This record gives sequence, C-alpha cells and structure tokens, in this order.
Amino acid sequence: MRIGLGYDIHPLGKGRKLILGGIEIPHTQGLVGHSDADALVHAVCDALLGAMGEGDLGKRFPSSDPRFKNISSLRLLEDIAGLLGKKGFRLINLDTVIIAQAPRLSPHLAGMQARLAEGLKVDRDIVNIKVKSGEGLDAIGKEEAIAAQAVCLIEEIP
Repeated sequence: MRIGLGYDIHPLGKGRKLILGGIEIPHTQGLVGHSDADALVHAVCDALLGAMGEGDLGKRFPSSDPRFKNISSLRLLEDIAGLLGKKGFRLINLDTVIIAQAPRLSPHLAGMQARLAEGLKVDRDIVNIKVKSGEGLDAIGKEEAIAAQAVCLIEEIP
C-alpha cells in the first residue's frame, strides 16, 4: 500500500467560471490558472501521482505547454487514473478537503463526489469531500483564493 498527499491553491478572479470537483458552481468569481484551475481535482491528481512516485501535476502537464491551456482538469484526472491502472495500482480511499470562505459549497458536494468517482472509475463511497471555511483569515478568508488538500491510499493489484 502507498499513501499520497496533494495540495493546490488558486486565486479567485472575475471573468472566470468557478470549477471545483469537476462541476461549475455559481459564483461571482472563478479560479485563475492555466487550465480550468480546479484546485480540488489538482490536489487529487497530485496525491495520486505522489502515491505512485510519479512527481507532480506540473511535471506531467506543464503550464508552459499550450496544449493544456484552459483544459478541463477532469481530463488530467482521467489520464492519471489510467496511469494508476497501467502501473498496477488501484485506489482504495480518497479523502479531500476544500478550504473556501465563499461560496457555500455543501450543496455541491454530492455532484463533486460523483464527478470525481466517475473520472477515477471507482465507486462513490471511495471518495470523500469535506469543506472548511477560511474563518476570515489570509487570502482564503478574504475570498481571494480557494485551496484544496487530498490524501489517497492505493494498493498494488494482486
């Protein structure tokens, strides 16, 4: 068995859609980045890559490569899920947390869970998503950014 840890943070900005966990969430701002800037999916990708010993998201999909400009992070996740299988591993558990002051995310958790499970080709009960606020502190608490953390457990397929 192997454990992977992932983290991502993106600033919020006007004129962008807010995409988290592969779904669009109504909000006045969206996350800014080279891809769709889905901080939750990016954290999950980094956790999986770390567990496999495959570096990080930036190494696999560099922001300097125009092929990844505005790409859906779910496509990156599907690629990494495929690599997981090719390397002879399967996902046992995925636990995540989104840290955001706004918008209210709890009504969207089931949709995010379904989308992540679909992208990973696993049952929904393997994927857990929690939400915490920024408690008014730092860039997250001032609604300038959203962050996410993920930890996964994978095992070699016998």
